[in-house]
Amino acid sequence: MLYHLIDWLKDLGVKFPGNALFQFITSRVLLAVILSLVISAVFGKKFINYLRKKQVGETVRDLGLAGEQQKKGTPTMGGFIIILAILVPTLLLADLSKAYIRLMLFATVWLGLIGFIDDYLKLRAKKLAQQQGIAYKKGDKDGLAGWFKILGQVVLGFVVAATLLFNNNTKVWREFTGATAPTETSNYREINFDGKVKKFVVADEPITTIPFVKSHEFNYSKLLPEGLRSLTWILYVIIVILIVTAVSNGANITDGIDGLATGTSALIGACLGIFAYASGNLRFAEYLNIMYIPNLGELSIFIGALIGACVGFLWYNAYPAQVFMGDTGSLTLGGIIAALAIIVRKELLIPIFCGVFLVENLSVILQVSYFKYTKRKYGEGKRIFLMSPLHHHYQKLGYHESKIVTRFWIVTILCVVFAIVTLKIR
Repeated sequence: MLYHLIDWLKDLGVKFPGNALFQFITSRVLLAVILSLVISAVFGKKFINYLRKKQVGETVRDLGLAGEQQKKGTPTMGGFIIILAILVPTLLLADLSKAYIRLMLFATVWLGLIGFIDDYLKLRAKKLAQQQGIAYKKGDKDGLAGWFKILGQVVLGFVVAATLLFNNNTKVWREFTGATAPTETSNYREINFDGKVKKFVVADEPITTIPFVKSHEFNYSKLLPEGLRSLTWILYVIIVILIVTAVSNGANITDGIDGLATGTSALIGACLGIFAYASGNLRFAEYLNIMYIPNLGELSIFIGALIGACVGFLWYNAYPAQVFMGDTGSLTLGGIIAALAIIVRKELLIPIFCGVFLVENLSVILQVSYFKYTKRKYGEGKRIFLMSPLHHHYQKLGYHESKIVTRFWIVTILCVVFAIVTLKIR
């Protein structure tokens, strides 16, 4: 809004000190980071005090982990702090006419709402149990049904896929090397770049980036027989839905100890911010030989707000946590990361830069599957890990929360650096 106001004043010929800052994406990204940090710090303390006043505390299951009873009563639903710190800077500093910005605002609000309903239902069940004098245990079927959360993630995946497929402002531009302009001029673009006319053709089909190969573009239609390639859009929608669901749940599972999901999400956000800025800038895209996606650079403002929100939330969420994000935050962060990865056409790199989310997810799947298999075969269930997700396994081994979180952050940094390096390793 502030961006549009200053732009409107500029058209009227009104000038004032500092208005030139809003002409540059880099300036607005830095402002978004600073503003989101300030909102997290200022609003966060007040919101935590409000949650304590309303007795919105976390119920802790007895898992036999060191220090777990100290967390009892810690306020939850702190994901509101993250969501507000993302939305306000984005609404003020970003160009709201861009389809990518509107899509990410929808993703943030939509998954935040689903996470809030889930947290609210759990808290209501806890209060009812206290009023009735019934022992309440976390894990009872008191939140949203699992299928309802999956449905919400499916809706987001469908919206993301449909936007990238059918919105003309969310297409990849391929450099045109032909001698004459194509007859279909609606998909043909020319740009004056460094005194030279560069020609492009807008790609209508869904494509992504394959890491480690020189011809890095991959068309999803190649996954289907030639006679069924008109149905590529259906395949793409299914793939996007699966990615959104997997990453969102991965972030949700990772949010098990203080600061783990928050710090990991901030690092992944920085990685995606680099991808978005590079692909949205013609000069960098040409130098790195990567896809040029117009209007993508504006997404850097949203990502800057995401990073600032996560870092600001860490002020209160680092060990010992003063507040937990709850499903309000974890489902939202996972969905945002998945949507951003798909938008910048780097979904095939998700197993790399989201390596911690992937391992946490796999540890649960392997643990449950192996337990059921051994119980069916031997009559007694056996476990691969002392406890899943993986961070609880290390807690059982005697590692302190802070050490586990720090080492998982270090692993994420390595994964992020490696993902960025793939831009040149081909």
